[in-house]
Amino acid sequence: MLAKANRITSADDYRVIVRRGAKVVGAHTVSYLRSRESGSEARFGFIVSKKVGGAVRRNLVRRRLKAACHEALGEGVGGVDVVVRALPSAAIADWPALRADVLGAVLHRRSKAPGAADAYSPDSPAATKGA
Repeated sequence: MLAKANRITSADDYRVIVRRGAKVVGAHTVSYLRSRESGSEARFGFIVSKKVGGAVRRNLVRRRLKAACHEALGEGVGGVDVVVRALPSAAIADWPALRADVLGAVLHRRSKAPGAADAYSPDSPAATKGA
């Protein structure tokens, strides 16, 4: 479970992060990342719509996303706000796939060079060319 300090609870915070954050597209999620002041703890929020499935399936997906974010905290992630939006394919995705999407987004943010494009997709032509 994520500590209160690591959760995004305000609707205004969600709105700002989704509208102004860098977008990282994965196979089953879309993550929005926005930097915070250095030294602050990472905060995570989740958007799992009814397109993902019924209440039981949505809660399963949300719990898996929370567990992946908890692992990211263990790897020393800090100074960032992350909102993870589950795509409908997340309903049938297994744990390793969801974990890879979340950790990939956070690690992509760490390795992002200044001036690089904000949007990233592992399936894009730029990703396959090594750009």
